[in-house]
Amino acid sequence: MIRHPETSGTHAAEQDTPLSLFRRVKARLARSFLSDVGTASVEFVICVPAIMMIFMASIESGAFMTRLIMLERSVDNVMRELRLGQIPNPTVALLKDQICDGSLIVKDCQANITIDLRPVSTTNWAFPAGAVECVDRDSNISPATTFNPGAVQDIMMVRVCVIQNAIFPFAGIGLRLAQDASGGLALTTTTAFVNEP
Repeated sequence: MIRHPETSGTHAAEQDTPLSLFRRVKARLARSFLSDVGTASVEFVICVPAIMMIFMASIESGAFMTRLIMLERSVDNVMRELRLGQIPNPTVALLKDQICDGSLIVKDCQANITIDLRPVSTTNWAFPAGAVECVDRDSNISPATTFNPGAVQDIMMVRVCVIQNAIFPFAGIGLRLAQDASGGLALTTTTAFVNEP
C-alpha cells in the first residue's frame, strides 16, 4: 500500500488542531456523564455518613441515659438511707462513696462528682439559684458547695453533678450537648426529702 505524503500530512494536521482536540474531549465527557457506571458508589458515599451519624448518636444517647438513670437511682437510695437516719454522721466523702458504689457504670465517679446538700426554708421557700456546680477537671479544683445535713423535720434539697466524657465527642449528640473546657458532659440530678424524726 502506497501512502501519499500530502494526504497523511493533512490528516495529521487536522487531528492536532485545538478544535478537533476539544471535540474529542467533549465527546468523552458526554459519554462519562451519560454513563451509569458507579452510581451505586455515589449513593453509598452520600448515605453512609448520615447513617453512621445516626448510629453514633443513638449509642451516645443510650449510654448517657443509662449513666443518668444509674446515678439517679443511686442518689435516691442513698438519700433514703440518710432520710431514715441510717447514716448517723454523714460526710461529703461518705455520701460520695455510697453514691459512686451504687452507680456502677459511671466512670471515675469519685474524682468527678460534687454534692450540694442544704435545707430549704419553709418561710420563703428560697431554692438555690443557678445550676449545680460541677468539678472543673482542667484546673483540678472541686467547687465550693453547701453540705448541711439539716435538722429533724427539715426539708432537704440535694443536687449532684458528675462529669463524664462522650464516647464520640466529635460526632453524634456529643456535638449538641454543652461541654466544659475539658470536653466533659455534666450529668446532674436533683431530689428532695424530709428528715425523719
